[in-house]
Amino acid sequence: MSNESVTYVQRDEVAWIGFNRPESRNAMTWEMYDALEAHCDRLNTEDEVHAVVLHGVGGEAFVAGTDITQFAQFSTPQDALDYERRIERVVGKLETLNKPTIALIEGFCVGGGAALAMVCDFRYCTPTLKFGVPIAKTLGNTLSITNISRLIDMVGIARTKEVLMRARLLDAEEAKHAGLVNAVFSQGDIVDQVTALAAEFAKFAPLTVQASKALIGRVQAHRRNALADGDDWVTTCYMSDDFKAAVNKFVNKTPFEWTGR
Repeated sequence: MSNESVTYVQRDEVAWIGFNRPESRNAMTWEMYDALEAHCDRLNTEDEVHAVVLHGVGGEAFVAGTDITQFAQFSTPQDALDYERRIERVVGKLETLNKPTIALIEGFCVGGGAALAMVCDFRYCTPTLKFGVPIAKTLGNTLSITNISRLIDMVGIARTKEVLMRARLLDAEEAKHAGLVNAVFSQGDIVDQVTALAAEFAKFAPLTVQASKALIGRVQAHRRNALADGDDWVTTCYMSDDFKAAVNKFVNKTPFEWTGR
């Protein structure tokens, strides 16, 4: 099963989901989010699949965020809130998928791509990794409070502030040191290494694997703020003149300067 922008291949007992817009560094369209959600729903019912691998196509990026051109249509606070709820629904379904999930990351893993990678159970990357959410440089919007919580869980408060407030991208060495990625493999080896790692799950007790993932998820959810707790800042940032100007710069190549309004 596949379409042009999200591919799906089952190899033995492992499902491979590919983000396939290499010309845009695999930036996610609404249709791609919908396709990923549909795959998650279906995989929850497929007992013959023991693990899921998510990867980018082209070797340059896992996912470079949400396609910015789609933000040009935002005009009301509800547009911003609906977007964040849509992303949370998709990210949440991936996070709670009843099978082990592995992010195979080459190159850029930023914005929405970082959110998707963070909710996978395991992350393996190449030395080309660039992980972060550089919206303080690019768009002037904000992560949801739930995705900020996930980032804190992954890299700690100090690095979260570096990533969000200074728009820093973590490289492979720093991501490995922080515990964000489980291992770093060479470009030529990563597919074989991840294939072997994913195949191991067929040998483990399925209920133990599922229980471990579910119970860890309950602990994380218990200490996480509700999505609505961040609505005030979501609407402030997405409805700002700065955000509109930044999107316009991306779409129409118009210059602008940050105003804080």
